[in-house]
Amino acid sequence: MIGLSHSLSLTRRCVLALLTVVLSSASGLAQQPAADPDAVYDRLLGLYVKPAPDGVNRIDYARWHGNKDDRKALDSYIAELASRRPSAMSRDDAFAYWGNLYNAVTLKVILDRYPVTSIRDIKSSGSWFDFKSYTGPWRELRVTVEDKKLSLDNIEHDVMRPTFKDPRVHYVVNCASFGCPNIMARGWRARTLSADLDEAARAFINHPRGVEVLAGNKLRVSSIYKWFRDDFGPDEAAVIAHFKRYADPALAAKLDKGVTIAEDQYDWALNVTKP
Repeated sequence: MIGLSHSLSLTRRCVLALLTVVLSSASGLAQQPAADPDAVYDRLLGLYVKPAPDGVNRIDYARWHGNKDDRKALDSYIAELASRRPSAMSRDDAFAYWGNLYNAVTLKVILDRYPVTSIRDIKSSGSWFDFKSYTGPWRELRVTVEDKKLSLDNIEHDVMRPTFKDPRVHYVVNCASFGCPNIMARGWRARTLSADLDEAARAFINHPRGVEVLAGNKLRVSSIYKWFRDDFGPDEAAVIAHFKRYADPALAAKLDKGVTIAEDQYDWALNVTKP
């Protein structure tokens, strides 16, 4: 009987020890933090945004479109962003938040309809009397933030431009086009926002699709500087001063020769990786 009692006691101790290990493991798993949504977005951009030798970042939409898990990951990221409260954020956190939301939703718009040759091939189901509904996807209500349904135009023109009053907004939002300032291979972050904004401005202004000097001290510039000229200053001189602020030495020397803006351009071709 003593041997049997000792055997049962040993068995109970083993079972209790095993149960303790199982419960501890389960508790440890429960305490592990969930994947950082912003890190997930960084991973997606790092996988599919491809810097090209010509200085234009392109996106491998075909490969992303073919990866159902990564498309779902983007959808989940957008849903997670929509659950946040940007009204309670600091200025830089909100700036980065809205830029990431705009770009993530734009990526989803393209991926959901891929293959397309231009974002303008995708129309909005807006009002019949709203001409811009027929020229692209920007009028469609696509995401709800703090109980407000928003389109891409709402995010850019009703939130970002009037809230932040910073011309560098135009280097943040990416409209999936060759003529647009580059989308970064990572998301925007408050802690690096100022430096990243300046770098984005330099990259675009010093590229021919941003500013190009023609014969006779004439400039061909991105249509962004025409469409949103007031964001860069009250007149052409203010726009050129903006260029000078971010120009590399070679471009700055040309801008100092009394240049004037002669024409503008914008390429709506999809910013897709070349085969």
